[in-house]
Amino acid sequence: MDDNAAFLQRLEALRAGVDRRLAELAPCAATAPDRLADAARYALLAPGKRFRPMVTLLAAAEFGAPEGAALDVACAFEMIHAASLILDDLPAMDDAGLRRGLPTIHRAYDEATAILAGVGLLNHAYAVIAAAPDLPGNLRAELSARAARAVGFSGLIAGQARDLFDRDRARDLSALERLNHEKTGVLIIAAAEGGALVAGAPQAAVEAMGVFARHIGLAFQIRDDLIDAQDCAESAGKDVGKDAGMTTIVSALGVAGARRAMDEHLGKAETALARVGAGALLGRYVGGFFAGRKAAA
Repeated sequence: MDDNAAFLQRLEALRAGVDRRLAELAPCAATAPDRLADAARYALLAPGKRFRPMVTLLAAAEFGAPEGAALDVACAFEMIHAASLILDDLPAMDDAGLRRGLPTIHRAYDEATAILAGVGLLNHAYAVIAAAPDLPGNLRAELSARAARAVGFSGLIAGQARDLFDRDRARDLSALERLNHEKTGVLIIAAAEGGALVAGAPQAAVEAMGVFARHIGLAFQIRDDLIDAQDCAESAGKDVGKDAGMTTIVSALGVAGARRAMDEHLGKAETALARVGAGALLGRYVGGFFAGRKAAA
């Protein structure tokens, strides 16, 4: 088996491990009302890229964490992401009908169940981090605090509020970057730094993971804007055209300019990894992830 095939096989094994553990950690009929548990599992276990938990696992591996040490923490970040998608798709927010190739949870169930499932998954994520096996208590507390900050009033919630309240306003590039950082980047930063912390990486490496992930988050949101502007719902697996009439990086810079901006952020992310001798796993994974979008664009 050549090196690339072995690497892809390793990625698939990690992704499959995340899926298995998510299924074990997800609420079930024994721990929650049947309809609520079903709805939460529907949202959490739907086919997805698992980008955030993969970043956590690969960051941990970059700095020598034992295999599996960061798995529950990684799954918690996926729970937070799934919860954010449920809330983002609600009729009061984006009123989306399709997510991950399936009807959104408020369409498949109902709006009240969707809200309860989203809030439940969000809180379940903190409980999973607090109970993560083989991690010292002070580290679990630190990881929980970082996850909470990524969600809160300067994180995902702030980004969603700006997106809703300022939707009709023209935004300059600085405002767009702040919005995209809060909407997407903060959770990727928490995921990357969390993996490094589980591995006991030095502070300089944790900070480098934060710089890396900030630029990856900005590149990721540009990628998402390109999908919204160019793809169809079938290939995207979600509603597209939702950004029509709004200021985005794509509308501000055009498709070619947005691609250049995405490449600039990816270059800065790569530089941050190189400064601490990382990138053999994480940089390779992220490079392959974004290469697929470039080929399609």
